Amino acid sequence: MSSERKAFEHLPSTVVPVHYSLHLQPDLEKFTFAGKESVNVEVKEAVNTIKMNCAEIAIQSASFVTSSGSSVDATNIQTNEEDQVVTLSFAENIPVGSGQVMMNFTGILNDKLRGFYRSSYTAIDGSKKNIAVTQFESTDARRAFPCWDEPAMKATFDVTMVSPTHMVALSNMPVIKEEVQGDLKVTTYDRTPIMSTYLLAFVVGEFDYVEARDRNDVLIRVYTPIGKKNQGDFALDVAVKTLPFYNDYFEIPYPLPKMDLIAIPDFSAGAMENWGLVTYRETALLVDPDNTSSNTKQWVALVVGHELAHQWFGNLVTMQWWTHLWLNEGFASWIEYLCVDHCFPDWNIWIQYINIDLARALQLDALDSSHPIEVPVGHPDEIDEIFDAISYSKGNSVIRMLHNWLGAESFRKGLTSYLKKFKYSNAQTEDLWASLEASSGKPVNKVMSTWTSKMGYPMLSADITETSDVVTLNIKQQKFCANGDDSSDYTWLVPVTVMTQSNRTPQTYLLEGREGQIVLEGCRAGDWVKVNPDQMGFFRVKYSDELLNRLLPAIKNGQLPEADRLGVQEDLFALAKAGYASSAKLLTLMGAYVNERNYVVLSNINTNLAELGSLFSHLPCYSQFKAMRRKIFSRILEEVGWEKRDGDNHTDALLRNMLVGTLGRSEDSQVIDKCHELFQQHASGGAQIPADIRGSVYSTVRQSGKESDYNQLLEIFSKTDLHEERQRVFRILGTGPNSELRARTLEWSLSDAIRSNDVPFVIGGVSNAGYDGRQEAWNYFKNKHPILLEKFAPGFLYNRLIQNICGHFTDMEKYKELEEFFTENKCPAERTVKQAMESVKLRAAWLERDGESVAQWFKDQGF
Repeated sequence: MSSERKAFEHLPSTVVPVHYSLHLQPDLEKFTFAGKESVNVEVKEAVNTIKMNCAEIAIQSASFVTSSGSSVDATNIQTNEEDQVVTLSFAENIPVGSGQVMMNFTGILNDKLRGFYRSSYTAIDGSKKNIAVTQFESTDARRAFPCWDEPAMKATFDVTMVSPTHMVALSNMPVIKEEVQGDLKVTTYDRTPIMSTYLLAFVVGEFDYVEARDRNDVLIRVYTPIGKKNQGDFALDVAVKTLPFYNDYFEIPYPLPKMDLIAIPDFSAGAMENWGLVTYRETALLVDPDNTSSNTKQWVALVVGHELAHQWFGNLVTMQWWTHLWLNEGFASWIEYLCVDHCFPDWNIWIQYINIDLARALQLDALDSSHPIEVPVGHPDEIDEIFDAISYSKGNSVIRMLHNWLGAESFRKGLTSYLKKFKYSNAQTEDLWASLEASSGKPVNKVMSTWTSKMGYPMLSADITETSDVVTLNIKQQKFCANGDDSSDYTWLVPVTVMTQSNRTPQTYLLEGREGQIVLEGCRAGDWVKVNPDQMGFFRVKYSDELLNRLLPAIKNGQLPEADRLGVQEDLFALAKAGYASSAKLLTLMGAYVNERNYVVLSNINTNLAELGSLFSHLPCYSQFKAMRRKIFSRILEEVGWEKRDGDNHTDALLRNMLVGTLGRSEDSQVIDKCHELFQQHASGGAQIPADIRGSVYSTVRQSGKESDYNQLLEIFSKTDLHEERQRVFRILGTGPNSELRARTLEWSLSDAIRSNDVPFVIGGVSNAGYDGRQEAWNYFKNKHPILLEKFAPGFLYNRLIQNICGHFTDMEKYKELEEFFTENKCPAERTVKQAMESVKLRAAWLERDGESVAQWFKDQGF
């Protein structure tokens, strides 16, 4: 799987940029661009070569102008495509001091969704609208202009864009001058603050917009495709609330005069935090008042909150190198929840956080193929792979744990001090720890270095010792491993909180060794004891049988808070999956949730049951598994109903959607019949399916396997211009039981009907169609690998393909097949492949270990 790659080298520091003047002219018919630039530099040492980053750019001429005004042409321009470095050579040494590097160049508006690339959309009148847009993070500014493309090589930028007069031309800063020259206009933007190259951005195309000013008079605009500006209203409202919230929290005013948010039809990630010009996938920004689900609105709010947080944490203060990526992404992924909780306090977003981020991070970080939060990276291919659940979700989880340990005010003061100290410059993890240590008086660096320098996390085994007047909790830590291995001797400094039946105020203790004892204040003999209340800590808890049994009544009667009811089940599920506990024990625990009605708790149970069920999808006991799900969830759907009721809250809508989808997959006949009834009315132009359950209705109908339903879904796809609606269709089109229709879907995935950024999800839908679907998606991946590699690698989308297709098999034969294929075929996603293969091995071991006992459990329960 591995390919030899020479050691990565940073650009020399002998010549460094101070200011760029860029002049760019994209051609949206030929999909090319021409550019010229002048870079003010400081020459630290006399040299006869200048090196900078450059990829897929043809430099026609280059020269150096000294501070005295003399100009020297480069004698040679040589590009190393592998290193993505261009070397400008000169006949004599360039003297120490200031000067200018002058270049003329051309490039291609590529279709790879990186660098300076092309996109398009179909307008309401049916015309095709081409767009030129940028995506530079992490190392793709070099595809738009030669530059020092490293985050520490900060500079200021003057940008001038030549574009057709009828098009919108945007960059990071406001327009200061615009001149019309025939059919073209020359737009000049104000100078940027000092910043990293990956944060520069420009967009040229036809857009509508909505606008407002926040309470600090910052102009905020949301740009949409022509005819969709009403779909920008929700994101605009969120942004107008969010910028002032961050101003107040950080105690630093937003430093730019405007903030643009723009929906891009083809986009590889969810969004990108370019300073003053944030780019988004359409589904992460646009909200149709009639057709957008509550789940998508929540996603839009979180993504807007995330990207605007970066305007301070990432843009104002930037990581020194990509090793510290988690500083950007972990923090923004934590504070987005703080922001959304501020904007929408009735959403209960912090409880949802446990499912959305914490569980995801704990799952990935238990693998042997995980990596530390801080991981040395060099080559761009390596950098792409750390944009994962470790940098984002583990990063935000340990920040959440730290915030809880330090206290909200000490944390905020330290954070503000850090931002003020390092604004307009670069920082490392230790710099943040030092500021937080100063504000809190606690040993932050000592504690947190144990969480950032090593991969993984602890499992705390907990039992109780009681006397007549003292209750002591005994805890012991060991590394939690997805394969149940307990040979590691690594320990963490663990902030542990504990809540008891008689004392609901959490008690905090710092576990500094392998074992510790906590005298529980206000606790009585026989009380239930909940370790890690609200799931604030980044660890698993393994309760003794005695402590677990004490928690069961508190789960059943709702005495235990929602987050803690969720946590007990989530931890035991992970223990069972890894072999620290039996799956039959887990299934028995789920009986305690018979009265559960909280969406987040039920969603977690449903997710874990679905993963357990995927092991048995090809075995006889799978029918019993579906019967169990029907028993758990059908009565809850009867209570919440199919339509929104007076008094429903945000999570009621999320619950209803989950129930319909789960029961449809579990072959509940009443739900299936109802879904078909709603679908036929909807497809024939009658009553429309409510947006909140539409995706689940489509999914249930697709399970019938009828070609007529398939064709109706395709027709819905072709007629809508709302990307969320198209997404509802393409994600489930390949999930049905008919192999011919799945094959048809796979071929469709690479057709012109599907945008590049959606292909992994179409193929992933087939992979979700049970045992046979997984095999068919894998065969298609193998057959089309050269095309997929060319189209998507390296980057997020190729990694997502591997995650969606390769990690869900359950036998060692398939593991060997994966190993053989990726050994023989080039793959720029080594870490992702290793994680997928390890997941297959773990699933195979889980099935072998617990398969018979689970089947017997179902039989004993009468399913």
